[in-house]
Amino acid sequence: MALSIDLEGRRALVTGAGQGVGLGIARALAQAGAVVVVNDIRPVQAESAVEELRAAGGKAEALPFDVTDWDDVSQAIDSTDGIDILVNNAGNAGAFAFPGLADFIDTDPKVWQQFVAVNLFGVMNCSRAVVPSMIAAEWGRVITIVSDAGRFGTSKVSPYAAAKAGAAGFCRSLAREVGRYSITVNCVSLSTIETPTTGRPPAATPEEETARRERMKPYVIRRRGTPEDVSGLVAFLASPMASWITGQTYAVNGGFTFSL
Repeated sequence: MALSIDLEGRRALVTGAGQGVGLGIARALAQAGAVVVVNDIRPVQAESAVEELRAAGGKAEALPFDVTDWDDVSQAIDSTDGIDILVNNAGNAGAFAFPGLADFIDTDPKVWQQFVAVNLFGVMNCSRAVVPSMIAAEWGRVITIVSDAGRFGTSKVSPYAAAKAGAAGFCRSLAREVGRYSITVNCVSLSTIETPTTGRPPAATPEEETARRERMKPYVIRRRGTPEDVSGLVAFLASPMASWITGQTYAVNGGFTFSL
């Protein structure tokens, strides 16, 4: 018997879905039949993603808001017809440009706040807004995108790593609280993914190609990941097939790290 992911009749909110990993996840959920509520802090990006999903035959609507602003989050989600699946994807430095890599002792506390606001409080805000209706319906999925930087530690991104580790810890605690309502809460941990933010032009010189190969050496599968490498697992965790999986963190990282 063939297995298929069927999310027909479910409404899925994906934060930060205007591009990159979030858009890849939105595509997969739409293909599985969900109505995808596309969030992005930039309304133009959210609308553009919705147009793409609809053009491909999916059902989608835009819901721009700032995940770091509780009032904005709660008002926006209250205006919807309900959310069955929440994918906390918005991350990095949020509306701010990702600052350069730096040792912790050289970082500015204002930068810490940017990372914590979107990667931790953003996850908590969105979860707080959708979980009460999931409890009432006795069904729900919360899936949060975290990072191997938070699982194993990565130098020069310590504020980001701290915020992602905090999000994973929050999700494990939430999983214990809401499991009795048939709500599952899981995380997907990423290493470097090729997106509009992280993408780089092809190496122009032999020296640049050598440097690129060196950067890929820690990966067993020696390439950067893609949004499509992530989206299938997220769709599975959102589906009925994953109804007995909760409180877990799954690595999608090309073998950058291994764990039991």
